[in-house]
Formats: sequence, structure tokens, C-alpha cells
Amino acid sequence: MRSCGDGDSKIVQDMRLLILFATVSCAASAFAAPDEAALGKAEGYPICPPAFYPDTRCVVGLVSRFDEVFPARKVARGADTRPLKRAPAEPPIHFRYQSQDSGLDDYLSRNRTTGLLILKGDTVLAERYQYDRTPEQRMTSYTMANTIVAMLVGVALSEGKIQSLDDRAEKYVVELKGSPYGETPIRHLLTMSSGIRHRYNNDDETLVRLSLFRESDGGAATVRPFHTRERSPGEKFHFSIADTQVLSLVLRAATGKPLAEYLSEKIWQPMGAEADASWTIDKGGYEVAYTGVNATLRDYGRFAMLLANDGALDGRQIIPAGWVRAATTPSAKQFQPGQIETFFGQPGLLGYGYQTWIWAGKEHQFMLRGLRKQYVLVDVKSKLVMVHTGADDVAHGAGDLLALWFSVVKDLAK
Repeated sequence: MRSCGDGDSKIVQDMRLLILFATVSCAASAFAAPDEAALGKAEGYPICPPAFYPDTRCVVGLVSRFDEVFPARKVARGADTRPLKRAPAEPPIHFRYQSQDSGLDDYLSRNRTTGLLILKGDTVLAERYQYDRTPEQRMTSYTMANTIVAMLVGVALSEGKIQSLDDRAEKYVVELKGSPYGETPIRHLLTMSSGIRHRYNNDDETLVRLSLFRESDGGAATVRPFHTRERSPGEKFHFSIADTQVLSLVLRAATGKPLAEYLSEKIWQPMGAEADASWTIDKGGYEVAYTGVNATLRDYGRFAMLLANDGALDGRQIIPAGWVRAATTPSAKQFQPGQIETFFGQPGLLGYGYQTWIWAGKEHQFMLRGLRKQYVLVDVKSKLVMVHTGADDVAHGAGDLLALWFSVVKDLAK
């Protein structure tokens, strides 16, 4: 078998593009990724039966083949793929974390990163994979899916399918009529300020079991246990995946289409996705809205670049510009950085828009974030995007990743 550096001069001349992609792979394989043995390398990173707390050896297979573990509906790509350009060489990337000088190789050598992509405009600056993952694999989103739901709400609003953000959820979802969630305006579902009691861990586990693990009939039944109002809608941010789930029920009822089909028609095809995506579904065939969008890194990057350009692509408005700006800007003081509760361990740094995290002190930077270190980070001014997928322990922090990101913006923005 040829090593990464081997090659025949004629092959090099005739297949330059392939060699370029191979160079990226070589850089990623120059060192061992962390915890390979524990993560199941000897077994080919297996996929395992669904488990609420999967074995470590099953995690890489889970995050990269999620739609083989759980039933999912296809998000079809269109006939036309919008190509991405590629920089002739990966730019040098240097950053400091915990008083230590680091580069991209150093970062990857100590983090359970399954894939990392850096884009500037439509140009790939860096693309790396670990644990034998490939660019073709669909990496799962976890709660990065929340922002996708919010963008679909904006499209439905522009089409008149949702008439007003001040409409209550029960106007669209009759099964919620008379319940606290049914009485909650859409606006406050978007900002995760429903006021409905939802506790991390216990309530998260309940919702996951009823939806992803199919322990209910699906749809409205997945949010039925959440019926205690603690405060008035809009009063305070509280991260709740149940708010996203109710938002998706509104969207499904308003459009008359599964979320996967609506995403395909309104965003995935118009943005020129290169691959089909998928979205996990519950027992009733409803998308599990707060998780389980599965897509390639490059298509996550295309979506992020669409947001960086206020929802437009090549002069065509795909998502309303005003909606993208509103979704990535705090709508009131109680959602501004420093005002919201956060489980990130970095109090004061984050604000919240419509199902989207916003950075303090940065010139319009925002991010999508999911469990096990799934991140999409966007800097609007420079049109830089970083997509990061991972196989971390659930409680692992992201300080290292964020130090890398801020250095990327500082050094590559020009």
C-alpha cells in the first residue's frame, strides 16, 4: 500500500486535485488521534444498538452514523451542487491555550475531533478528519439542529404559513390546546423563554426517551409531561430542548410537511448541498427537532456561510435577511451576553437569539452548538466559518476549541 508521500510523476500531473485531498488526509494521520483504543479502533469504530448512555467504544460510530442507529428521514439534495474552492495550501494556524503554544496538529492530537472544516467565503482553508472518518460521512448535529429549526420558522413566516410570532402554539397544534405549551407564543419558544419547567438531565432524559427512543406515539405526546409553568413567557432564558420540540410541531402543522422535506425544499437544495442529509424521526414520523440532523461537514459549512451572508446566495435570498439578522441578535436585554444562564462554564460570554448562541464583545459572531463538541462558528464580517464535530464525553468543555476559533478569526480575517 502506498504511503501518503508516495506517487508517480504522471499520476501527480494527471490527478492534482486528488493529490491535494490526499495531502489533507496525510496531515491528519501524521499522529494518533486521542483515545483511539478506547473509542473502538480495533473494531473499526463500531455502531452499537441504541443506548441512552453508550459505551465509549460506540461513540465514534454513533456520532458519524447516527441515522443507522436511529430511524431518520432523508433531506434530499438538489441536482445542482454549489462547488467549494480550495486554498492551495493550508494556512498556518497558531493559538495559545492554558499558556501553551499550539497549532492545528496539536489541537487534533489532544481532542476527540471527528472532523474539522474551516471556510472563508466559498474557499476551504482546512479540512481534517480523525478516527478513519471521511468527508462523505454524515455527522450528527445534536442541538445544533435548533438553529436549523429557527431558520425554517423564518421561511414559514415569510411565506405566510406562520402568521405571527405572537401566535400561540395551540393555534397550529390542536393537540396542545389548553396546555401551558399550547398557550406559549412562538416568539418565546424561539428564545427559549417559554417559562415551562424543564430541568437538565431528568427532563432531557424524559424527552429523549419519548421521542428519539420512541417510548411514546410521537408528536405532541413527546412534550406532554412538561406542563408546569414557572414564569411568564419571555421573562427569562432557560435552555430547554422541549421548547425546540414544540416549535417543530408548530412548523410541521403550519407547513403541512415533515421538517426534513421542508428543509430540503427551502434550504438544502437552494444552497447547493453536495449530499443528502437526514433527520431522525420519532414513532409517529415527526422529526426529533432538537437533535439528529445528520450532514457532511461541507454542507454544514454551506449552511453556515448562508447565514454569514444574511441568508443570500449568489444574489438569491433563500432565508429572509431580516430574519437571519434577528435570529443572530439578542431580541431583548434579558437575552444579551451576561444576562443568560449558561452551562458552558463561561458566564457572561454568551447571549441568545432565535435558537442560536451569540458571542459577547465580538462583531457579529454566533454559533450552533451540540453535545459531544459539535460546533459551527460564524464570523459575519470576515465570512469565516469553522465546523467542528467530535466524539467527546458529554461534560467535556470547549475552551481549547474556542481559543482555536478566536485565533483563526484574528489571523485569517484579512
